[in-house]
Amino acid sequence: MSLTRRQVTTMAALAAVPLSLAATGTAQAAAGRHRTRTLYIAGDSTAAQKYADAAPETGWGMALPFFLHKDRPVANHAVNGRSSKSFVDEGRLDVILGRIRPGDLLIIQFGHNDSKATDPARYTEPWSTYQDYLRLYIDGARSRGARPVLATSVERRRFDSAGNARPSHGDYPAAMRALAEQERVALLDIQALSLALWQELGVEETKKYFNWTETEQDNTHFNPPGAIAVARLVAQELLRTRTLAPQDLHRLDEAIPESWITWPEAAA
Repeated sequence: MSLTRRQVTTMAALAAVPLSLAATGTAQAAAGRHRTRTLYIAGDSTAAQKYADAAPETGWGMALPFFLHKDRPVANHAVNGRSSKSFVDEGRLDVILGRIRPGDLLIIQFGHNDSKATDPARYTEPWSTYQDYLRLYIDGARSRGARPVLATSVERRRFDSAGNARPSHGDYPAAMRALAEQERVALLDIQALSLALWQELGVEETKKYFNWTETEQDNTHFNPPGAIAVARLVAQELLRTRTLAPQDLHRLDEAIPESWITWPEAAA
């Protein structure tokens, strides 16, 4: 049976509709995959932004952007001296949750100050209140369509008399690991990785990574090389856990110039 020109034209138009819709859907999906996704950091002084009056002290959050492509910006909300509890009590988590968007990430690193048993404003107990507060971050991020990511606390520079790097965070890393498994949250095990790095570097070489100056011997906070080294660990863990894809990251195996670190003037 032969078809008229009008029938042929109509059938061709109908056949083209699904292809058009498919092309549009593919383009929209691709745009969704490549849209800007912000990495928020909730944490303490080891991650925080430092200012000119604190130089050369450097938080690892200042160096993390060097390993991420520009469509993966970092919003660093980490603040000196905060614990998982005090960060919440001061309303800082609420600020993040008011800004975070679906598809964003919330990296959560606390533990350094949670162990201060003599300070009720900051102290949490590893296997109870610490996990309870961490759940507030996890649930808050998820309720807004964002992805929570737990990061065990980076280790201090601490060695025994035999030159062995020693852990300093008690049960807090183990409690976070257990919570990550319970809640099915990605875990960046920065405590274990940094401890191994300090062991590899040794007693004297690690001084070049911490805020050791002529007037200060700080075994907790970093200078630019230390912040860059820890940020690299964070970036590598984001890749290993498939929290970010290979195309989200770069320079993982490249040297990062210390001159890229800058300390702005603090806001008045």
